[in-house]
Amino acid sequence: MEDMPLPALFEQARKIHAAATESGADQEVVRKGCEALHRCEEMVNNLGLFSTNETKDDISTTNLKYILVPFYLVELMEKIAQDDRIQILKASQAKLKEFISFCEAMELVPKEELESYIEGAPKTVADQRARKIARFKRQRAAESKLLEIKERKERRGRSTKAAALSTPVEAGEEEVLDDDGEEEREAWTTTISLAICKALDLLDMLKTEEDMLSAVKDRQSKDGDKEFSRDVLDERAKKAEAWHRDAAVRAQYTKPSPPITCATFAQDVLEGRAKASQAHDHKHQPLIFGPASLVNGSLTTERERMAAQVFQPSHRLPTMSIEEAGLREMEIMNKWQEKNARLMEEANSSWYKDRKSKPGEDDDEDDDAAQEKARAWDDWKDDNPRGAGNKKLTPCG
Repeated sequence: MEDMPLPALFEQARKIHAAATESGADQEVVRKGCEALHRCEEMVNNLGLFSTNETKDDISTTNLKYILVPFYLVELMEKIAQDDRIQILKASQAKLKEFISFCEAMELVPKEELESYIEGAPKTVADQRARKIARFKRQRAAESKLLEIKERKERRGRSTKAAALSTPVEAGEEEVLDDDGEEEREAWTTTISLAICKALDLLDMLKTEEDMLSAVKDRQSKDGDKEFSRDVLDERAKKAEAWHRDAAVRAQYTKPSPPITCATFAQDVLEGRAKASQAHDHKHQPLIFGPASLVNGSLTTERERMAAQVFQPSHRLPTMSIEEAGLREMEIMNKWQEKNARLMEEANSSWYKDRKSKPGEDDDEDDDAAQEKARAWDDWKDDNPRGAGNKKLTPCG
C-alpha cells in the first residue's frame, strides 16, 4: 500500500467503501479501507492538488474525485466497532465539517444547503421537515442523474464495440478517448453533490448520537454502572409484564370478526362500496352441516357453532333462490321493454315526420326536372306529328 500510486490507492479504497456501504464488510476490511483513505489524504496534501484560491472550475477532472476522500473516510470510520464510541463520533464530525467547508470554498455546496448549514438547526418542526424534504429531493435527483450517465456510457460502449466489430480498424487509426471529458466531470460533480447531501444528514445523526451517549455516560458516572444497569433492566421487565398482563385481559373480551357469508356484500367490500366492519343483514344464511343442523337443535355457545361449521360443502352456496332470480330477470325485462317503448315514441315523434307534412321545400329540384322532361316531349311531338311516317302504307296516301 505504501508503494501504490494515488489513483490505484483511491480506487481500492472506493471499492472497499462501496462493499461496506451496500452489504457490510468485515472489521478488518473496514480498517484496511480507512488506512488506504488516510494514505490518500496524506498524498493529496503532500502533492498540493487543491488550493484555497481555486474553485470547482479550476480543478481538473482527474483530481476532482479526490475531494470525496474525507467523506468516504467518515463513512468507514462510522462503521468501526470500538468501545469508546464518542471518540469516533467526534472525529467523524470533525472530518465531515472539514469536507463541507472545503466544498463550500470550492463553490460545490448548493445555495439552499449553505444557508441552512450556516443558520444551524431549525427552530420549528415544520422547518425541519421542509429542509429534509428539499434535501431528499436533491439527493434523488443526483441519484437519477448518476444512473442516467451510467446507462448512457454503457450504451455508447456497446455501440462502439459493435462498430469496431463491423468495421475493421487499421493499425494507427485507433481513436483516443478523452478521459477528461465533460461526461466524466459531470458524473464526479454529481457524486460530490450527492455526498454533500449525505454528509449533512450524517452530521445531524452523529450529533444526536453523541448527545445521547454523553447523557448515558453522565448518568453512569453519577449513579454507577451497576445501579444504572439494574434500573434499566427492572424498568424493561416491568413494562414487559404490564404489556403481557394487559394483553391477557384484552384476549378475554376480544372475539374474531364474523366471516362474510353473503356474496353480494363481499363484492361490495372488495370494490370499496362498503366496509367489513359495517353491519349487514344477511337474507340467506349459509346452511350449517353438522350434528346441530341434523337434529334441528339451537346453537347456544360459540364452541357449538364453530363445531357445526366444520363440515361445510366444498362448492360455493347460492346467494339467492330460484324465485328471486326469476323476479330479478323479470325486472330487467320490464326495464328493457320500457326503454324500447320510450325509444319508439321518440322515433314516431321525430323531426323527419314533420318534414313530410311541409311540401314544396325540397321538391323544387324534382319539379324542375319533370318540367324539362315534359317540354322536351312536347317539342318532339311537334317535330314528329302522329302518323307522319306511315303515309305510303295507307291506301289513300
